[in-house]
Amino acid sequence: MIAATVVAPSLLLSHAGVNAPEFIIFIALAAAIFIFAEYYSVFPSILEFRDAPPLNRLRFLAFSLTIISLTLVAKHEMSPTEITLIMSQIGASIGHSLDFPYSPVRLLVLMLPADAPASLTDSVRMAAGMAYLICLIAIIAFILSIRVKGWPTRKGAFNVWTNLPLFDPTTGGDVVDRLYNDARTNVILGVLLPFIIPAVVKLASQMIDPISLEDPNMLVWTICAWAFLPASMIMRGIALARIAALIEDKRRRAYAVAEAEGVQTA
Repeated sequence: MIAATVVAPSLLLSHAGVNAPEFIIFIALAAAIFIFAEYYSVFPSILEFRDAPPLNRLRFLAFSLTIISLTLVAKHEMSPTEITLIMSQIGASIGHSLDFPYSPVRLLVLMLPADAPASLTDSVRMAAGMAYLICLIAIIAFILSIRVKGWPTRKGAFNVWTNLPLFDPTTGGDVVDRLYNDARTNVILGVLLPFIIPAVVKLASQMIDPISLEDPNMLVWTICAWAFLPASMIMRGIALARIAALIEDKRRRAYAVAEAEGVQTA
């Protein structure tokens, strides 16, 4: 599924021309092999929360829906069909709804050069609106899985070693404080990046050539990265804060039990 998602824009937008199809196939196969190895192996290496669904499932769902939706919208300009027409109409509605002053979508549209064609502006607005909304829904779904289903303890204890392989609880300060600090950092960066990235690109465009979004493949991947990476960071921050709260609650209950046993012994 990972490989199919990565190659989907190149396959569906074949008329737009792909400069390096072998490179795209290599990236797709590498991603598929990496994910398979991570989930098949007993010992974790890099991937986080592999045994704590549905976090990674929501991430993949948001990523794949974003890629497919933006690809269908871009394909409508080359070979329109009923599906691409429907997706374009939905994207236009969402894009105009989210294109209000100081919104991330408005800032992304303002990133374009002043002489950019109207068709490119509309495409960026549609793609940005759809990507931002899909990722926002994924974040809300993850929050609901915590509030309603009690993630991640509904199906058993949370294993820090397998789900946070890069986190060493034996180094640094208190584990809870470190998790809360990492959580706040991820959430703050995730919220700010959709606003910061267009501003940085706009400033950089005065010194270097701006990114050309007229290429449909470039449009799909750029907008997907702009929306998905911050959303993934926010979801990771929420997850880390949840783990820290569980550890803190477990400590509190252990202290209460110890105090009760001490009182009974006295």
